[in-house]
Amino acid sequence: MAAVVKYPGGVEDVQVFTDSSPSDAPSPDAERLRLAQADAGEQDWRAWGPYLSERAWGTVREDYSEHGTAWDYFPHDHARSRAYRWNEDGMAGVCDDRQTFCFALALWNGEDPILKERMFGLGGDGGNHGEDAKDYWWYLDSTPTHSWMRWRYHYPQASFPYDELVAVNALRGRDETEYELVDTGIFDDDRYWAVTVDYAKASPTDMCILVTVANRGDEAATLHVLPHLWFRNTWAWGLPGADRVPRLAGEGSRLVGEHWVLGQLLLEGDGTPTPLLCDNDSNAERLWGLPGRSPYPKDGINDHVVAGAATVNPDREGTKGALHYVLDVPAGGQRQIRLRLTRTAPPPGSTPPPPADLAAGFDAVVWARRAEANRFFEGIVPAAASADEALVARQGIAGLMWGKQFYHFDVKRWLDGDPGSTPPPPGRRHGRNSAWWHMTSFDVISMPDPWEYPWYAAWDLAFHCVSIARVDPGFAKEQLLLLLREWYLHPNGQIPAYEWAFGDVNPPVHAWAALKVFEIDGSSDHEFLARVMHKLLLNFTWWVNRKDTGGNNVFEGGFLGLDNVGPFDRSAALPVAGVLEQSDGTGWMAMYALNLLDMAIVLAEHDHAYVDTATKFFEHFAYIAAAAYEQGLWDAEDAFFHDVLRLADGSRVPLKVRSVVGLLPLAATTRLSARTLHRLPELGARLRWFLSQRPEYADVIGARRIGPDGRQQRLLSMVGPEQMVRLLARMLDTDEFLSEYGLRTLSRAHLDEPFSVTLGGHEFSVGYEPAESTSGLFGGNSNWRGPIWMPTNFLLISALRDYAAFFGDDLQVEYPTRSGRKCTLDQIADDLSARLISLFTRDGWGRRPIYGAAQLFQTHPDWRDLICFPEYFHGDNGAGLGAWHQTGWTALVVDLILTLRR
Repeated sequence: MAAVVKYPGGVEDVQVFTDSSPSDAPSPDAERLRLAQADAGEQDWRAWGPYLSERAWGTVREDYSEHGTAWDYFPHDHARSRAYRWNEDGMAGVCDDRQTFCFALALWNGEDPILKERMFGLGGDGGNHGEDAKDYWWYLDSTPTHSWMRWRYHYPQASFPYDELVAVNALRGRDETEYELVDTGIFDDDRYWAVTVDYAKASPTDMCILVTVANRGDEAATLHVLPHLWFRNTWAWGLPGADRVPRLAGEGSRLVGEHWVLGQLLLEGDGTPTPLLCDNDSNAERLWGLPGRSPYPKDGINDHVVAGAATVNPDREGTKGALHYVLDVPAGGQRQIRLRLTRTAPPPGSTPPPPADLAAGFDAVVWARRAEANRFFEGIVPAAASADEALVARQGIAGLMWGKQFYHFDVKRWLDGDPGSTPPPPGRRHGRNSAWWHMTSFDVISMPDPWEYPWYAAWDLAFHCVSIARVDPGFAKEQLLLLLREWYLHPNGQIPAYEWAFGDVNPPVHAWAALKVFEIDGSSDHEFLARVMHKLLLNFTWWVNRKDTGGNNVFEGGFLGLDNVGPFDRSAALPVAGVLEQSDGTGWMAMYALNLLDMAIVLAEHDHAYVDTATKFFEHFAYIAAAAYEQGLWDAEDAFFHDVLRLADGSRVPLKVRSVVGLLPLAATTRLSARTLHRLPELGARLRWFLSQRPEYADVIGARRIGPDGRQQRLLSMVGPEQMVRLLARMLDTDEFLSEYGLRTLSRAHLDEPFSVTLGGHEFSVGYEPAESTSGLFGGNSNWRGPIWMPTNFLLISALRDYAAFFGDDLQVEYPTRSGRKCTLDQIADDLSARLISLFTRDGWGRRPIYGAAQLFQTHPDWRDLICFPEYFHGDNGAGLGAWHQTGWTALVVDLILTLRR
């Protein structure tokens, strides 16, 4: 494929990219070998990766305001001009795992008022449903070592409608849909650039980068392409001994960097681009009317390209640089740029680096890594999966891999302020995250979403790891251990929730996820399981001490990640004096106790000391499960679990909302085999003692039957067999929870019969809302009052499979309820899995439910196979809602595909 490229100055160059294979064929197990080398510490194949966030502005880390107004304090308009304190952002970006350097792509269509250096979107105060990205990009591929990656972006050729998006969304209320970029008509007539970036590693620190820009319009057009290389600013904050400044120089078609730790870094491109250099320092004059550190600050390249300003260093030196290409592309044509990013020498690296191979050697690397990636995923995705399911699975894994971000946040330093900066307002000492001064983050972490949620969330992360373990169990285990380390885990045992409020309470799913990852990895890494368990013992104790205020084994916990599921904000002060005893909090804790019991049983095979721990959690589960009934969380008449408000006078107010809160107790279940009880006689003796001396616990520990091996097994479950059948009748009813695309989070019965309660003279209500929230709780950017959410669906499907392993084919229930059709629990789990998978795959009309009525995404051949993984889904039609790139826990669909098609 030949491409004529026009560069600044009018020089033309002909490039050729050969798609045929070179002579040196790739190894069929090359990616697995790289993973093994990385895990063993032999070669650090994970050292460089897509760890550059897509949004660092508007985050808590960069917010030094008095009242925590992060979106206002550091808005998008500041991002091009203001040096970040804690981390960087960019498009299609990569960096090292310490973010010493960053590489990303910038574009300019000749019409926009600024370079397209980062994704645009609205903050919580600007979007009518909370934060919302207003660009379109996709993660198409990535191996776990990032030896091969692909990224796509669609960039309008007309001026990007920044002001229109802001103004129209500001006028829309919560009962209206969001005004998106496609709604502006800017993609009409296909007048846009399809920009694809491919990465292929020749070594852990040598990346071949192929940028392809395709003109989808019907007229010739020009695109400015500016691959950027820069150093993260570590020198401007006045920290002792940290004022050393690295150097970046432009030399012909290359940028050469020098860093005292990293060594010498080279970015070289083909053709004859113009190198542009400035400094990654704030433009203090533009932002605050003050003199700055550099005459050529961070936005110098932007101002030079867009306005022709003399804002780049004529000596071609600085700490931020770009190679400026100007590509003239005919209608329907495409052009390519080859780049090579390489660490060419250790410190001091003062000798000029040799020319980068951008010819045959480049082709060989790209072809081999792409072929190796194909072979790797052929070994991951079952042959029984359809081609469309395989597409979804591969892009889901890609999203997980691209969602790994470098996260740096020293909370004490953030609270105190830097020596070289204005001291933060005094109120910050008692404000957000002030109790988490011990926490210091400097890690690559799996994020929920690199734009809308560019910070870790504890329970999200646990779900991420289940799907990550399918391709990279080593990284999954490291991630689960990370938040339990002493620089994250609070001294009191609490796991940090997320950046906006580390002290919020997320569901305790770490133990559940660790067991899943342990199993996926072959059930052999007992050291990992023991390390996890030791820290989780601290966390379980924190829950017991802090979230069971009555000491009666029913738990509070707050909103528990489910935001607006209830009639009022469960994480705020109650509208009346009392305590909210939660069915989901109690169910989570019963599940947590069983998870730790299962861990102890596994570890006791190798260390008998864990037997005592096993009996402890067996008993604790029994107390919690029985208390749910004793304290009135189970409503026998309604056949459902409800939250109960225990008032100061001792009276109780049941909150009879049929929501996922009342379904989650189903997840608290496990089985004890005769082999386990024989191998651990102390546990068997304790169980028998309970049944004889405490018969009131028989409903939660007494069910038994002969297992598939012909030996007796016992069911431990918060939901007894009789209650389970009645609860499933609710869950599997199409008039309540069962949707064509999975389980809703709120019964559809509340559409016509909203729940309401009067407390303290005020009325609070919950009604079925299948799409975006109309409630102002949590900013309105998350809705648990009807939509389908992947994590809770996944947990309930997993629970059904656990019950099926106990009951076998002997237990069949109506599915759907009132259909007259009886199914086993395994069959129901399979069908629910298929419903969730169908959210992403094409239906009989060739449409993907996630894209709803968006015709461009449904029918256009350039858009319809680019898959996004939304935060949640419309409860009736399956359309994707919320954050558009929350591949994190939505990538659980990958595990569903691999399980269903295994």
